[in-house]
Amino acid sequence: MAVTVLVGTRKGLFLVRGDDERRDWEVGGPLLAGFAVYHAIRDPRDGTLYAATNFFGGGTVHRSPDGGETWERAEELGLPEDSGLTLNATWHVEPGANGELWLGGDPGVLFRSDDGGRTWEPNRAVLEHETREQWNPGAGGMCLHSINVDGDGRLVIGISAAGVFRTDDGGETWEPANNGTAAGFLPDEYPEVGQCVHKVLAHPARPGRLWQQNHCGVYRSDDHGTSWERLDGNGLPSEFGFALMLDPRDPDAAYVIPEESSANRVSVGGRLGVYRTRDGGASWDLLTNGLPDRAWTGVLREASAWDGRDPSGLYFGTQTGSLLASADAGESWVEAARWLPPILSIETAEWP
Repeated sequence: MAVTVLVGTRKGLFLVRGDDERRDWEVGGPLLAGFAVYHAIRDPRDGTLYAATNFFGGGTVHRSPDGGETWERAEELGLPEDSGLTLNATWHVEPGANGELWLGGDPGVLFRSDDGGRTWEPNRAVLEHETREQWNPGAGGMCLHSINVDGDGRLVIGISAAGVFRTDDGGETWEPANNGTAAGFLPDEYPEVGQCVHKVLAHPARPGRLWQQNHCGVYRSDDHGTSWERLDGNGLPSEFGFALMLDPRDPDAAYVIPEESSANRVSVGGRLGVYRTRDGGASWDLLTNGLPDRAWTGVLREASAWDGRDPSGLYFGTQTGSLLASADAGESWVEAARWLPPILSIETAEWP
C-alpha cells in the first residue's frame, strides 16, 4: 500500500503518490478542476473520496466512489430559512464513529449525513447555540474547520472566531471548551467564547488529550478541553500560526509552523521551519533539514497532515504551491511537488 497525499488547492484536487520509501513522488490531477478544495479525505471505511468544494455559487460536497474517476455532487446543501443564515463555504469533511459523516462550514455550522454524503442536515444545536451572537468571523470567515470524533458520542469542534466546543451526547448539546485559552484581541482576554482557534486535534492514542494552534498561542488539554495549558513561551518564535501535526504513536509529540504575526502571515524571519515537541510542549526544537533557507510563505490551517507509519511521515503545503514531505518524523524533508496552485488542505491515505 502506497501513501497518497490528497492536496486540495484553489484550483482543484491533486493526488500525490509516493514510493515505498516516501522519497519519490508522482503528481496526478487536477481533479475537480476549477473548484477551490478546502478539504478532501478518503473514508477508510469504504474508500470513498469526499471533498469540501467551493465555487462562485457557494459551497458543496463532492463524493467519488471510484478514486476520483467520477464525482457526484451533494443535493440541497444549505441552511434553514428560519436561521437567517446563508452557507458561505464548506470547510471540512470527517467520517463519524457510527457510519455517519460530519461537515463543517461557514458561518460556524455543522452538518451530518447518514447516506454517504448525498444529503446533509444541519446540526440545530450548533446552528442555534445560545452564544452564537458572541461569535465573529476571522480573516477566513466564521469557519468550522476542526472536527474530532470520539467513539463514545463525544465530538470536539473548532470555529474561528468562536472557540472550541464539545458534545458528549452525539451532537444534541454543545458546551464551550475554552477555559485558559486567550483572546488577546478582545477587551476580556479570557471569555467563555470568542477565541480564534486555528486548528484543534485530538490525539488518537490518549483519550482526553487535545492540541490546539490558536491565534493567541499553542495549547494542550488533557481533559477533553475542559481546561487548556499554554505552551508557546518556551522555544517558539511566535504565538501565531495555523499548521498542526501529531504523531499517532506518541501523545507527547506535536509539530507547528509559526508565522510572524496576524498582521504578517509569513514564515518567521523568512525561515521556513517546523517546530517539534516531544515532551508535551515543555520545549520545542527547530527542524529545517531539506527546507529552504529563505521562503516568505505561509501554511494554512488545513494544509498539514501525517501518515501514521513508523517512522511517521509528515506533510505540509504552502500558499506558494509546494508540498513538503518527511519520511522520518521531521528529521529531513523533500519537496514532493512544486508549482501547484495555492495549497488549502492536506490529508493522507493508504492506497493500493
